Amino acid sequence: MATTPEPTKDRSAVRTLLRLWPYVRPVRTRLFTAAFVAVVASCTGLVIPLVLKWMVDGPVADGDTAGIWLGALYLLLLGFAEAGLFGLRRWLVARPLSNVEAEMRADLYRRLQRLPVAFHDRWASGQLLSRGTTDLMLLRMFLAFPLTFLLVNSVTILVGVIIMLLQDWTLGLVILGPALPVMVMCVIFERRYAVVARRAQDQVGDLTTVVEESVLGIRIIKGFGRHRSQARAFRDLSAGLRGTELRKARLLATIWAVIVTLPEVAIGAALVLGSVQVADGELSAGTLVAFLSTALALRWPVDSIGFLLAMSQEAATATERYFEVMDERPEEESGSGTEPATGDGGLRFDGVVFRYPDAEPGSPPTLDRIDLHIRPGESMALVGATGSGKTTLTALVPRLHETTAGRITLDGEDITAMPRAELRAKVAVAFEEPTLFSASVGENVLMGADGSAGAAELERALGVAQAAFVHQLPQGTATQVGEQGLSLSGGQRQRLALARAVVGTPRFLVLDDPLSALDVHTEAAVEAALRQVLAGTTALIVAHRPSTVLLADRVALLSGGRITAVGTHQELLRGNAEYAHLMSGTGRQEDDR
Repeated sequence: MATTPEPTKDRSAVRTLLRLWPYVRPVRTRLFTAAFVAVVASCTGLVIPLVLKWMVDGPVADGDTAGIWLGALYLLLLGFAEAGLFGLRRWLVARPLSNVEAEMRADLYRRLQRLPVAFHDRWASGQLLSRGTTDLMLLRMFLAFPLTFLLVNSVTILVGVIIMLLQDWTLGLVILGPALPVMVMCVIFERRYAVVARRAQDQVGDLTTVVEESVLGIRIIKGFGRHRSQARAFRDLSAGLRGTELRKARLLATIWAVIVTLPEVAIGAALVLGSVQVADGELSAGTLVAFLSTALALRWPVDSIGFLLAMSQEAATATERYFEVMDERPEEESGSGTEPATGDGGLRFDGVVFRYPDAEPGSPPTLDRIDLHIRPGESMALVGATGSGKTTLTALVPRLHETTAGRITLDGEDITAMPRAELRAKVAVAFEEPTLFSASVGENVLMGADGSAGAAELERALGVAQAAFVHQLPQGTATQVGEQGLSLSGGQRQRLALARAVVGTPRFLVLDDPLSALDVHTEAAVEAALRQVLAGTTALIVAHRPSTVLLADRVALLSGGRITAVGTHQELLRGNAEYAHLMSGTGRQEDDR
């Protein structure tokens, strides 16, 4: 399984969450308005205890029935006003926060498309999926609720405490007694919860990876009867996630117990002390009712502190995970463009060295000082034993990987000086393991051409690839091939991938053993049609079979990461023992990477 970066050990939740500001800034007016409305709504609720004080000390004490009904009307209106304001707050934040989530998801997808292949080799797909789904959902929830109510509840508590102190400062000090231990517990909780929240979200990513691999590899799992071992692996990861979630629940239960219990004890103490003062005539009953009503109104703002802190830590972790991907360096759009084209045409490798980024320090490079020239209009077969680096070499041409040293030129122009879009418009590729998308046959093939290609180009490419079978599909070229083309055979997928490579009549063609899954008769037909295509293009073809080698004008032998011989098939067959041994093998060798 691919790995992901270690989380940052020392990070500030506030500093991390501030990175969301560029996304929030366009909708800041509505969010600030919503926060203001929520503060007004919360403070409206604090007026209710003052109305109760007026009613108890006034109409109730005086037996004024009309005053009691008037007070009830005031309470009803305040209740409606509070509910309406909170409803307005929700309406204000719903649409803009949906836009924020959509924009962040779109930016993440765009960045994933621009990140180099080495990044995708290193990261587990489930980790990337969880960042684009679960993490962004957590961020939207944070922006909609905890972000606002951390402010609203703080203002509410501050206003409520002032009101209580103005009612009776001695009872107010009793209520404030638990403040210090609650704050200490919140700091401890925040630190511990941050670690567990990060672990849980990473475990969700691992679990997503296992599910995705099991779905995509269901044929292998069933074919080898590995469903039990896969189920055990899933259960182990699921049990680990469950344990982490339970630890989160225990931490939350602990902080909630402290936050709920201590204020309740303080309210009880204030009730006893206030009742004694009322009995002694030092305090009016209305003031005690207003004081206790205010204290009870503050229960939710105080009780929710643990919940809001937990959601904030999860949002900070989600933000951190999101920007771990966004901070990765994307492929450069173009090189310097300062080097003029030389007179050499075709495809040239000049002293090319390549080492994978995750290779052990001091280990030999995968490719070492590759010098090779494929002349304009020439086809070159690339032959080598397993692990010699053939597929890696072909991946350097469209810059799926970057060379460690040396240079590659197309018609004399360094590929690093070209915009990637221009480079990949000139170079078409077909891999040994073809990838098809959940789209129609026609859409999959025409992906290899610019927008001007149409039905004629599609039919020509299908003819070259001997893919007439598509016309027997239920909807012909409009047939949906299913996820990764698994509804088709391996040979059918490979032919569609070849059609995709030739549909745009590219100037340069890179084929990685494109006929490996074809039967002998189909291979012969494809080769006959492919010769016409190769006559008008410069091609590099990874080959394992003699029949594929014969498509090429010349052959290059790759051994130990170096080009050790170049010549025609017959010349190498007569004069190079390693090449003769490779061509005499009865079993087809598979590539390394």
